[in-house]
Amino acid sequence: MTAPTADAPPPGLRMPGRRGTELALLAGAVLISVCGYIDVGLARQNAVPGDAASYGAGLAALALLGHLAVRFRAPYADPLLLPIAILLNGLGLLLIFRLDLETPADRASPTQLVWSALGVGLFAAVVLLLRDHRTLQRYAYVSVAAGLALMVVPIFFPAVNGAKIWIRVAGFSFQPGEFAKILITVFFAAYLAANRSALAHTGKRMWKLQFPAGRVLGPVVAVWLVSVGVLVLERDLGTSLLFFGVFVVLLYVATGRTGWIAVGLLLAAAGAAAVGVLEPHVHSRVADWLHPFASITAGRGASQLAQSLFAFAAGGLLGTGLGEGHSALIGFAMKSDFILATYGEELGLTGLTALFLLYALLVARGFRAGLALRDPFGRLLAVGLASLLAVQVFVIAGGVMGLIPLTGMAMPFLAQGGSSVVTNWVIVALLVRVSDSARRPLPDAAATGVIAGPGGARSGASAPPYEEDDLPYGYGYGNGGGGGGGDGGSPGGPPDGRDAGHAPHGRSAPDTPDSSDDHDDQGSRR
Repeated sequence: MTAPTADAPPPGLRMPGRRGTELALLAGAVLISVCGYIDVGLARQNAVPGDAASYGAGLAALALLGHLAVRFRAPYADPLLLPIAILLNGLGLLLIFRLDLETPADRASPTQLVWSALGVGLFAAVVLLLRDHRTLQRYAYVSVAAGLALMVVPIFFPAVNGAKIWIRVAGFSFQPGEFAKILITVFFAAYLAANRSALAHTGKRMWKLQFPAGRVLGPVVAVWLVSVGVLVLERDLGTSLLFFGVFVVLLYVATGRTGWIAVGLLLAAAGAAAVGVLEPHVHSRVADWLHPFASITAGRGASQLAQSLFAFAAGGLLGTGLGEGHSALIGFAMKSDFILATYGEELGLTGLTALFLLYALLVARGFRAGLALRDPFGRLLAVGLASLLAVQVFVIAGGVMGLIPLTGMAMPFLAQGGSSVVTNWVIVALLVRVSDSARRPLPDAAATGVIAGPGGARSGASAPPYEEDDLPYGYGYGNGGGGGGGDGGSPGGPPDGRDAGHAPHGRSAPDTPDSSDDHDDQGSRR
């Protein structure tokens, strides 16, 4: 029995889409959430909640809707992205329900379920309607204009809890900055992808750092400065740190120069120090971070940060159990900014570790999808979206745990906040679309026996690695997202051993109708 070759491909060769695996994981995510919901009712009311069945049915319906959209439009997408998002969203709903029992006059879980349904609906719409993520690259400047406009509008509305980040109209409120972060990330990815070579290899060198030419770096820095300036006027330090972090990460990925990380950290520290001194609202948060127990010493009682630290301490290793904590003492922000304290108190360090591993896995799968792509815009978009989640989790968890000053942002999927949960579902939808492109088989797979998997293209025997130019600057050969090792090209490939399925020098691969190299590359395959 011989191994399959390009001349005699095995019948029915196909890349497994892993949709069955996704469906099984979704069932597990829904089951965990429903069991937690029932546990809260038993702990607080000594009875199973009367709406447990409807809660489980609603969450299962949302999971099924997302699964069907992925199955029919993104069959090769990463099977972990949607189940992780459903599990995080389900945990958030049961925690808000648990805290609603402490505040019967202020029930937030029904509203949060409606926002979650809207988020999953938008998730399905993005997956179904966005055929190719590269379409977004054409609207880079439209995206940045819309993003900046969304951030400017809240300045003209009254501040809420010291920050001007909300728009309230006829009892309806939303946070436009949540949507702006996706639009500006699209612009950063598109601009840096188009100018990554100039950013990495042109400009003036000072000491050990090479600064790109102003005409290349100027537009993106100007957009970043405008966005940060608007955020300073809104007194929203958290979103400002979020934009800055994503900007530095994308700049590093586009150029491969580690000096940008150092420069970014220095600028972030300098900017935070300046805002902390000049802005009273931010200064009060910095003072509370430096002296969290000062209010107790002064006889005014424990502050929100102090109560949060007490909650984590009470949780210990295994927690007090769902529904058995006292995090309601934190105050009005217990369902939003400080919901992580409830989680830590009632599920302990073990539960927190599991939660952070879920976030880490979601971010890692986004990075992996980006590294497996052949087009620079797709790589930067995936890394930027995953970095949005990573920086947001770090900023929020660090503030609630006393590592950095509080920022007032919402924990992705977990905390109360309609704008936040909808935006996070759109981020997951874009990651699903990107991962589908990264894992999709090459168009000539049936003729060559070559398929594209999570690690890139591979054949029945061995596959060539990616060319170095096909990886982001600063990455060499390897198989951690760029393809497995091998000695030569696929049978019938170019004479230099390259895989015809990979477009050199960062060009788009010829698997989409709008690729400019479609005819030449297909000719080389034939």
